[in-house]
Amino acid sequence: MTENIVTERLILKPVSVVDAEFIYQLYNSPRFIEFIGDKNIRSVADAEEYIKNRFLPQIEKLGYGNYVITQKDDGKKLGSVGVFEREGLDVPDIGFSLLPDYEGKGYGFEAASALLDIAFKEFGLKKISAITSDPNLSSRKLIEKLGLTYQKKVQLPNDHEELRYYEIELKKETP
Repeated sequence: MTENIVTERLILKPVSVVDAEFIYQLYNSPRFIEFIGDKNIRSVADAEEYIKNRFLPQIEKLGYGNYVITQKDDGKKLGSVGVFEREGLDVPDIGFSLLPDYEGKGYGFEAASALLDIAFKEFGLKKISAITSDPNLSSRKLIEKLGLTYQKKVQLPNDHEELRYYEIELKKETP
């Protein structure tokens, strides 16, 4: 797995169990629960198990996964961004979330665009998808700003909600 990804203002670090307290906080923020869903993380110990059981196996298997977004200047954790293999989707999916205090400041775009670039150049992916709910306008705008285009509505297994499905394909270099 690529180690840290560095941008102008941020460092994206592969998630690890030391991030359990932060993941607990992020995954219980109101907008995360509203737009991404309740992952039933009720304690820091639950967050640690979630990291061990959900994030680390994918990183070990595929070499990529979830990153914690930190500010370069002070190391403060702002959110997470990742490329995931998701049940019900044929194409790896990019996802992102920020703590409420850091939304609307361009951090999501900066982190997600850096990860997209690495996903194509280093992870060898040819296509990346993104999903979001209709009401999540800020996510929809960010996905479109990243260059993904709306394709269709999808439903993930064991989920009743219809989601907007987007894709971007690696542009082939012309000789």
